[in-house]
Amino acid sequence: QVQLVESGGGLVQAGGSLRLSCAASGLAFSTYSMGWFRQAPGKERDFVATINWTGSNSYYADSVKGRFTISRDYVKNTLYLQMNSLKPEDTAVYYCAVSPYPGGSDKGTDFGSWGQGTQVTVFS
Repeated sequence: QVQLVESGGGLVQAGGSLRLSCAASGLAFSTYSMGWFRQAPGKERDFVATINWTGSNSYYADSVKGRFTISRDYVKNTLYLQMNSLKPEDTAVYYCAVSPYPGGSDKGTDFGSWGQGTQVTVFS
């Protein structure tokens, strides 16, 4: 049974940083691509970043490009999202997810397992 547990969310002032973690279990971590999505109140879930199964390639939503960095640790079976220069519009619940597509994806429908989410709130 795949289990994804996010952590690292919190309250931060605009311009600050947070690092989210997603601990994965119950799967062969190195054979799946992974992604981060977010959902703000009253809005649809949006793509944030994805990383391929080898960790050699990643891509980002335009809104976070240059500020966020996705990475993965194959020893700890953990996915990360380093978020810098945070803005109030980054406020959302952040979810990690696993995809069987090796190259990664920006479509939520390509991801089969999801974590419970972690809240990020950025105040100005």
